[in-house]
Amino acid sequence: MSQPLAERLRPKSLDEYIGQEHLVGQGAVLRKMIDSGRVPSFLLWGPPGVGKTTLAQIIANTIDTPFYTLSAINSGVKDVREVIDTAKKNSFFNTKNPILFIDEIHRFSKSQQDSLLGAVETGTITLIGATTENPSFEVIRPLLSRCQVYVLKSLEKKNLQSLLNRALTTDIILKEKDIEIKETDALFRFSGGDARKLLNILELVVSAETEEKIIITDKIVTERLQENPAAYDKGGEMHYDIISAFIKSIRGSDPDAAVYWLARMVAGGEDPKFIARRLVISAAEDIGLANPNALLLANACFDALQKIGWPEGRIILAETTVYLATSPKSNSAYLSIDKALALVEQTGNLPVPLHLRNAPTKLMKELDYGKDYKYAHDFDNNFVNQEYMPPEVKKARFWEPQDNPAENKTLEHLKKLWKDRY
Repeated sequence: MSQPLAERLRPKSLDEYIGQEHLVGQGAVLRKMIDSGRVPSFLLWGPPGVGKTTLAQIIANTIDTPFYTLSAINSGVKDVREVIDTAKKNSFFNTKNPILFIDEIHRFSKSQQDSLLGAVETGTITLIGATTENPSFEVIRPLLSRCQVYVLKSLEKKNLQSLLNRALTTDIILKEKDIEIKETDALFRFSGGDARKLLNILELVVSAETEEKIIITDKIVTERLQENPAAYDKGGEMHYDIISAFIKSIRGSDPDAAVYWLARMVAGGEDPKFIARRLVISAAEDIGLANPNALLLANACFDALQKIGWPEGRIILAETTVYLATSPKSNSAYLSIDKALALVEQTGNLPVPLHLRNAPTKLMKELDYGKDYKYAHDFDNNFVNQEYMPPEVKKARFWEPQDNPAENKTLEHLKKLWKDRY
């Protein structure tokens, strides 16, 4: 059985590499490092299918140094330590540091990343990590401080066109076929700047054609993709369509639909932390104050995923999904911050009323900072009626409670305190 087209066309050298000219073009920073034969530890951050793993493999082919590869999906602390121990045993005076490439390093837990730290710090290994997630959030600070971060971009149309031309003219299978590409809009749109997805779509379309001459149009590409509903790529258009359907099902209080779209993402290899983040957002945006426990559960789901991992993490995601879908809904908090931001944009930086200002120095006290402020806990029910808004906007209302038991109870409490204001 032949390799997939994307593997057959994987570049072996920088001269074959398409895109990322800002990093590997003539005179660019990574090009200079690779040409010099010495690279420091660094992270490659970018969307799927833009050449992170390929670039690491090119470095392995170019630089005469031991090269180890781990995938964060199926490697643990034990695997990391074994590589480090091997690197130490094979280390000799004046030899180059072995390189350890970790794909999807954002999936490593804190303890797994901690196990790398000492070896990177002492120079036992040179780390190259690839991630689709922002390293600032996913990589521990001590490790991040020892690695330069290089950002890879989605491929532009000119890059995709070059890749398409190369596939048709150099691939051992495609170059033997009579293929004419009349239109490229659908190919490029569905690929979403992802080289691997472009080649997968091309291969899918070509393999489905039975005629001797294969003509590819936008209509044919769209039809072939629609006939293949199992196709899912976490970096492409369907990724955004499915997460949209997932969130809208939760918002619409349909647990069955929500779990179905969750299953589509799990089966498609979606990053579980991406799903968990969206659940946290949905808990605040769509359930909100109608059930504040939803945000606590969603946040606990995110934390538990990092501890438990895969595949058991699917159960945690399912529990949270069903809970959010079946919860009462309110977007009052979401609407309130948008209203407040609109007023801030309209009125600018209004001064803080003097009685609300902090007065840590004698001069500030002499300027009446904090004067006449009433400390709420000195009064009955820990409440005193005083103004907390700038006078120019003191009548503004942002939070409008919605009709559900939790917010109705909150509204009654506010009415007792503020009388006619609510």
